[in-house]
Amino acid sequence: MQPVECATCGNQVLCEKFSPAHTSVQWTAEAGVVCTEFRGRVAPGGTSARIRTCRSLRASIDRAVADGSLKAETPDGPAPEAADA
Repeated sequence: MQPVECATCGNQVLCEKFSPAHTSVQWTAEAGVVCTEFRGRVAPGGTSARIRTCRSLRASIDRAVADGSLKAETPDGPAPEAADA
């Protein structure tokens, strides 16, 4: 997993991509506090576990893929679709 930082709030998550279509995100416990989108959607004392995504973080992940700092890789190396791109 590779760190990706949200350009909007600075929240850092760990991401991995096994193909251009697959993105796995590991959120930190602080996401509900740091992420402005999560904070606005989580009731006091609630949890962010059921929130599927943050649009700002999604855009930051897409930028990381576009600039090459997040690569689509399997445990065995580059994803086949990424190698053809």
